[in-house]
Formats: sequence, C-alpha cells, structure tokens
Amino acid sequence: MVKKTTQIHYYEAIGRRKVAVARVRLYIVGKDNHATIESTKYKAGIILVNKKNIEKVFPAISDKVKYLLPLKITNNEERFVISILAKGGGLQGQLEAIILGLARAIEKINKKDYRLPLKKAGLLRRDPRARERRKVGTGGKARRAKQSPKR
Repeated sequence: MVKKTTQIHYYEAIGRRKVAVARVRLYIVGKDNHATIESTKYKAGIILVNKKNIEKVFPAISDKVKYLLPLKITNNEERFVISILAKGGGLQGQLEAIILGLARAIEKINKKDYRLPLKKAGLLRRDPRARERRKVGTGGKARRAKQSPKR
C-alpha cells in the first residue's frame, strides 16, 4: 500500500458575514516566488476573488485598506498567493467575510505569534448581525404593521 504524504499546499479558512460566505486559501509560494493554482502560475502577493484580481472586484481605496489589514498586521503582504471564493450577500458583506476568512487563515499558519495581534485589531470576531426574518401579517417587512382602514 502506498503511503500518503501530508504536505500542505495551502491554508484554508471560512469567513461569514450576514448571508455572504468567503472561502480563503493562502497558497504557499515556492522557491521561484510563484504558486500554481489550477495549472496557472501566480506571483507572490496576488489576491484573486472568484478568479478575478481583487482590485477589479473591490476598486475603492478604503476597501483595499480593509482587506490588506490582516496581512499588514502580521507582515505577510508578499508571502502568499491568495485565492478567495465569495458567495452570497452584497459586496460589503462579501468584503467583511473575506477579511474574517483572511484573519482566520493567517492565524492557522502560526497561532502563537499571529493570534494576539489579530485579536487586538478585532479581526477574529464574527459579526453576528443578520437580517431579521419577515413575519406573517406585516405587509412585506419584518416589523411593519399593516395599514389600518380609514373608514
């Protein structure tokens, strides 16, 4: 029987916010400063969201500051090729899910050194707020009451 190797090619974590879910993978870069994802080579420091460059999905500078924060806190900006699969919700919910997923994946690399700075920055906490469900007899919204007849 052939022995299976347990060589790690990437670190993976899931981030969630509202309805959005982001699966984050940090691919380990080889000696040539590249990582191969699905038979395509990428240079270290590249971040892909749904197979597109992250700057095309989140072009705002304020968004860039947010999603690079977990990498900057731990000094890992040019260390990995990052692949993210984001589903559900809107752009802002996906962005916050990506940030949580990145922080969780970085924490898996070295829990002893990275957990405390990420926790102090509030990046490891999942925001529990979600949309309130619609109740029966409320005329379309969660808390709205039906209009009463005037005559």
